[in-house]
Amino acid sequence: MMKRPLFVFLRDSLRNSVIGLRRWCLVHAFGMNIGKGTIVSFKAYLDKSNPRGIHIGEKSYIAADSLVLSHDYINKRHVQTHIGRHVFIGAKAIILPGCDIADSVVVGAGAVVSEPVTESNVIVAGNPARIIKRNVRIGAFGQKKR
Repeated sequence: MMKRPLFVFLRDSLRNSVIGLRRWCLVHAFGMNIGKGTIVSFKAYLDKSNPRGIHIGEKSYIAADSLVLSHDYINKRHVQTHIGRHVFIGAKAIILPGCDIADSVVVGAGAVVSEPVTESNVIVAGNPARIIKRNVRIGAFGQKKR
């Protein structure tokens, strides 16, 4: 096994510390419900207009430039947005207010989830997001099981 160079170790440690600090702030300062082991990219946007309306299960991953919304500005309503366990939200995906996502779901990059995803073990993609593959074995952080 090859040892990692020191700068790679330091870079990864710093990155993980910053992401952990951000998660701590989202949970404790804003009051979001984020499960243990969940990773929220530093560039992901979680709605702070209604932070208590965001619920994310454990061991999920929210990638860069993703949006998770829990309020509707036009209709002036605050709603609950639930994301299950072992979910992967791809880069630049948008989860609209009130759209719940079941456990073990992969949301493709750039997808716009405008309706709840009630089935588990599926991959959704597109605008609007539709199920493109069923019966996919999905583990922690939305990674495909073999």
